[in-house]
Amino acid sequence: MNKSNWIKLIRQREASEPVRVPADAKLRLAMIEGVRAVVFDVYGTLISSGVGDISLATEQDRDQALKSTLIDNGFTLSSEAAGIALDKRLHAQIKLAQDKRRHEGIEYPEVEIREVWQDLIEALLDENLIRTKDIPDIDTLAIDYETRVNPTQAMPGLQDALSTLEERDMPMSIISNAQFYTPLLFDTFLGKDLAALGFSMSCSVWSYQQREGKPSKRLYEIAAEQLITHYGIQAHEALYVGNDIRNDIWPAQKVGFKTALFAGDDRSLRRRKDDANCADVLADIEITDLRQILDCI
Repeated sequence: MNKSNWIKLIRQREASEPVRVPADAKLRLAMIEGVRAVVFDVYGTLISSGVGDISLATEQDRDQALKSTLIDNGFTLSSEAAGIALDKRLHAQIKLAQDKRRHEGIEYPEVEIREVWQDLIEALLDENLIRTKDIPDIDTLAIDYETRVNPTQAMPGLQDALSTLEERDMPMSIISNAQFYTPLLFDTFLGKDLAALGFSMSCSVWSYQQREGKPSKRLYEIAAEQLITHYGIQAHEALYVGNDIRNDIWPAQKVGFKTALFAGDDRSLRRRKDDANCADVLADIEITDLRQILDCI
């Protein structure tokens, strides 16, 4: 399956429930002087998702979604497989990959989901739980399943915010817990890829490529180094925008970024008041609409 078909899958399963500002949002705007670049989180900040994050962040019961994905992609399930929770096998495969990275000294490990799916399919085939006549299209399996369990949509005001920042020649980049299919969300909902929207791909940091996830400080250090290398912009001259105090604001501040907490989606806002490490962390500003950034820099 090619890119256009993947985009159709995402579009067909687009989230329909309106994005709602949470009741505990605390709009707090201020002019932040000296900002020369804006760096964004994706899930829960630029893109609203059904689970408030990428689906790998949760372990909900999704057995029927996984089995339907397999069947619709040419697999036949054995009678034994019908009584097995295959989604638990997927979660176990993810955990196995994460544990391997932990043993390598990575505190916040990330997986490459295509490798996870490849290992899962090989195991299920070896156990005769599934059968297929064709070579599995792992990319499509991963995208098909993700769109079933995690419908997405663009945040209100996203297009306007990005267009205006691009018109201002403001460098933009991304630090995100993500997978290979995450950039496709922008092609789907905005009709352009990230580069065409004005994002610096050389400065963007994706967890699946680093095999390390948020709140790892290292992701933010890499992004800061790239901003210096490509634009001569220091971390304190960049504004990082995210919806999660622990995963976004806390590590961004440790590296020196200015920060904006996005509190515009009741599915994704994470204040983390129960986390002693970041319970008292406060972003420089708190916004409920992405366009509010434009009045603060």
